[in-house]
Amino acid sequence: MRAAVSIIHETPSAAPPVTSEVGRGLGGWQWATANEASWLAPADAAARLVAVSDSEVPRPAIEVRGLRKVYDDREVVRGVDLTVERGAILGLLGPNGAGKTTTVEILEGHRRRTAGEVKVLGHDPERGGAGFRERIGIVLQQGGVEPYLTVEEVIDATRGYYPRPLPTEELIATVGLEARARVRVRRLSGGQRRRLELALALCGDPELLFLDEPTLGFDPLARRSAWAAIRTLRERGTTVLLTTNSMEEADALADRLAIMVDGRIVASGTPSDLVGRRATGAVVRFPLPDGVAMPQSLTRYLATSRDGTMELRSSDPVLLLSELTSWALASGVRLEGLTVAPRSLEDVYLELIEEAREPEEPVER
Repeated sequence: MRAAVSIIHETPSAAPPVTSEVGRGLGGWQWATANEASWLAPADAAARLVAVSDSEVPRPAIEVRGLRKVYDDREVVRGVDLTVERGAILGLLGPNGAGKTTTVEILEGHRRRTAGEVKVLGHDPERGGAGFRERIGIVLQQGGVEPYLTVEEVIDATRGYYPRPLPTEELIATVGLEARARVRVRRLSGGQRRRLELALALCGDPELLFLDEPTLGFDPLARRSAWAAIRTLRERGTTVLLTTNSMEEADALADRLAIMVDGRIVASGTPSDLVGRRATGAVVRFPLPDGVAMPQSLTRYLATSRDGTMELRSSDPVLLLSELTSWALASGVRLEGLTVAPRSLEDVYLELIEEAREPEEPVER
């Protein structure tokens, strides 16, 4: 384990030592390690390195324990525990009504909790005040920007709300809008406007960024451009909490995922870990020709059937394919578009939701 260190410069006077925090990047501090610190320390004998204890290492960006939220008699967040380390991207996933939006609004300080402990950048967001809000950035699913100002003008105006804003040129470059800097907002494409909203959220150089469906409605090219901008933020030390319904986006961006169903976190881990825990077997998909019925012997493998496309799953794909192709050959059925693939994050996500959902109580009549 690598020990974190502070660099303390001893002054000849009786004044207290000054601690130097090393490597300020956009969105957070990076702390030198014991192995890295030799080149950071001054050459004179007055400097010394002091290893810090675990209690002095920067705390996680988000710490949540036993979070609950009740509306009237309905509990929408039910004992959530969540930790997001600094400089990481956490993807918060879940179906509509899972409690994601309420949880994020509590973390942002926009909604009061019923119970539980919440620390965001070391603060209780309910009592964070202006100093706390200057350290976070928020990109809502649907934002609003003055359409008759240029990109530069909108960013300059927003920078005025922060005591130490990032330079306009740096913000524009971070989101890849250099060629559109003097274009009015109303002439931007949907993807470009969304990137502008990201730049506005970054104006105050936030340590923590909340992203809600950041690429909703983007074409594939615009989506990948936005992903590149988000990865740049992570490289610079910004912590990101991402909510998205796109499994492709979650897999591409998130260091860790938390899947929320009915107000609870039902699974968490890296994307590869979540898939790996349930990675046995494969998924076989094919469109069933019109007028053809699948034999009863294969229905035990059937997972879903949508618009005539069969999806079969098995922990023994060789056996499944043997039975499927034997039936097709004997029956003269052509399986056009047959595909075999390992289980995806989306497969695991849907399975976890199905397992975790509580059955609805019967309605008394």
